[in-house]
Order: sequence, then structure tokens, then C-alpha cells
Amino acid sequence: MSDASDPGHRPSGPLAGIRIIDLSRLAPGPYCTMLLADLGAEVIVVGGGRAGLPVTELSRGKTFISLDLKSAAGKEALHRLVRTADALIEGFRPGVADRIGAGYAELQAINPRLVYCSMTGYGQTGPRAQEAGHDINYLALSGLLGAVGPKSEVSYPPLNLLADFGAGGLLAAFGIVTALFEARASGRGQHVDAAMVDGCMSMMAMHYPVWKTAIMPGRGDGLITGNAPFYRCYLCADGRQVSVGALELAFFRALWTTLDLGAIPDHMDRATWPLVEQTLERVFRSQPRDHWAGLFAGTDACVVPVLSPDEVWQEAHNKARHPDASDACVPAVPRFSRTPSAPRALDRRDRSHEVLRSLAMSDGDIAAAVPSDPASAVEGLSWPPALRNSAIAAQ
Repeated sequence: MSDASDPGHRPSGPLAGIRIIDLSRLAPGPYCTMLLADLGAEVIVVGGGRAGLPVTELSRGKTFISLDLKSAAGKEALHRLVRTADALIEGFRPGVADRIGAGYAELQAINPRLVYCSMTGYGQTGPRAQEAGHDINYLALSGLLGAVGPKSEVSYPPLNLLADFGAGGLLAAFGIVTALFEARASGRGQHVDAAMVDGCMSMMAMHYPVWKTAIMPGRGDGLITGNAPFYRCYLCADGRQVSVGALELAFFRALWTTLDLGAIPDHMDRATWPLVEQTLERVFRSQPRDHWAGLFAGTDACVVPVLSPDEVWQEAHNKARHPDASDACVPAVPRFSRTPSAPRALDRRDRSHEVLRSLAMSDGDIAAAVPSDPASAVEGLSWPPALRNSAIAAQ
């Protein structure tokens, strides 16, 4: 299939030749399809509803069109597009896609090979399936939020990275690619139910069993919760921080000897923790962060500087691996040796007529299918107030 997002150029990534229709809007779905576009898939984003189009930062490598799915012509245009597609992703509440002619049963009848991914917070079934929610709610219901943060304070979410992007976008991308792989053998697509709560539960597989044990006695208490003195951050003389991850004995030994602190204590004996913590706090406070970054570079002490977001792309390791990366262009991941992935160009123009003509639609049918002013839904979007970090908004 031709790639409407790169006329005359076929992407080289491992998903080149795969066409994906994106009906999602907020962070998880567009992140999912950005990953797939980086890997070479052709992603056609269908806009035109009241929610507008996804944020610019997640839009690279995609083709944008506008359809009026309330009209018969708009639904017919979507159905024609689905006949050419390998996968589709939507982020509506359960039942909404069915009401606009974009439900799984209807589209699967049109294209039996279609992989159809529904991404929601709570999934397609269950008592909460119709509830609105955000990243913080999915973290809370999975037990993840109840396990992180200082024990003396309320829990707080680590941005919206875990549920929206990890348990949402990444899980959905994994589900889509897996179902596409199976479809090549069976000749049949299927419905992928990607729920962010489910994804959070999956990511907690190593942590549920050790809750209330010596490894993780409670929130903010344990080997990797931030209160162990060998697995936490320390303030430096300039007010910036270093991260210390000297969990294993060899790494702790490298930490202690690099700092020339004398006899090495038994760091797994909790009785030593107050002394270890006081010692490390005092030492790290004596010099600025970059002094420690230089001292520990090349060692196995697991000590690295805590960078602010505006420092990331100038750090030597990051710059060496991703010399062209920037705030506006994060790297395409992961790397592939034979079919390299790469960030593709950002093109937010509405290309409805171009795409629909490729489906053999007449100008009259296209005019009936496309909203009267599609460009207004495409231009100038970035972080919509109060929604940029949200997971699922009311549909």
C-alpha cells in the first residue's frame, strides 16, 4: 500500500506496508500510533469530531483527514478506508464507536482481517467500564499508586507516564503488533481490549508478591521505594541531585570505595541504614552535582546525575546515541539492525481529499463526507488546557 504521509517514499521500518487507522485523540492512543509510525506503519488519523485532533507532539509521521461520521457519506468513506487497512485503534467509551458506525462488529464484517484495538481506562467490560477516568485513577485502582511515594505523605503520580503511556500506549502497540502477527497466519483479525488498569496490573507482577514483606513492607519503605540509603537521590552543593542505585553488593562496594569512605558496612542490614544515609547525605552535599557525575563516570557504582528535561539531549551518552533528538523530536525506539526506525516528518495539513480520492471516491462524495471546515480542526493544536495529560475524556 502507498504511504500517504510520505508521498514517493516508502518507510524502512519493520512495519512498512502496514496501514493503521487512528480514531483516538488523547495521550495514550496517539502515543501508540506515533510508535507504530516510527516503525514504518502508515497511520491515517481520522478527525472531524468535537474533540479535534491529537496534540502536535504525538503527531509525527501521520496523515490527517477529517470525516463527518454523523453523515452517511462520512461513514461510507470510513468504511472504504477500513477495507484498505490492517488495523484500527479507537479510544471511545464502550459502545460509542458502535453508535457512529465504527464499532468492531461492523468494521470486521467489512474487513475480516482487521485488527481492531479499543483502548480505555477500565476495559470493555466490568462495573467501571463506562466511567470516566485519568492516569491517576488507573494507577490507584491497580494498587500501583498505593505503593509509590514517601510514606509520610499522600501518594502522587509520576507524571502521566505509567498508565497513559506505559500501560496504555505501549500496551496497545504491543497488542496491535501481536494481533497483526497472528492474522498473517490465520487470515483473521480480532478485537484487542487494551485497558490501562490491566496494563498497570501487569507491570506490578514483580511487586504484588513482595508487598508487606521485608522487600517492600509498605509505601515508601523497602529496597526500591526510595528510603533505602543505597537506592535514592541525594542533594548536592548546588541544589541539584544525583541518583544512587547501588543495590547489589558489588555496586555498593564501588560506591563506598569511590567516595573513599573506609570500611564497607553491611548495606543490607537495616541497622546500618541511618549511618549510611547520614554519611552519603554529608558527602554529596559537599560538592556540586556535576563533580559527582564526573567522579562516578565509568564506574559500576550506579550513580548518575538527575537531569532536568532541558538537560537531557546534551548529556554525553544521550547525545552519542541520539545526536538529532530534541525536546520536539524524541528518538524512535527501539533500534533495529536491518530495518531501522526513524522519526518521520510532522505534517498537520488536512489531506482528506488526497486520501479519499485514492479510494476512488468522487468529488461530490468527498464533499459530502468531509466537514465543511476541516482545516480549523487541524491547525494550531498543541496542549489543550486540562486535557493534554489526560487518559480518557468523556466522549
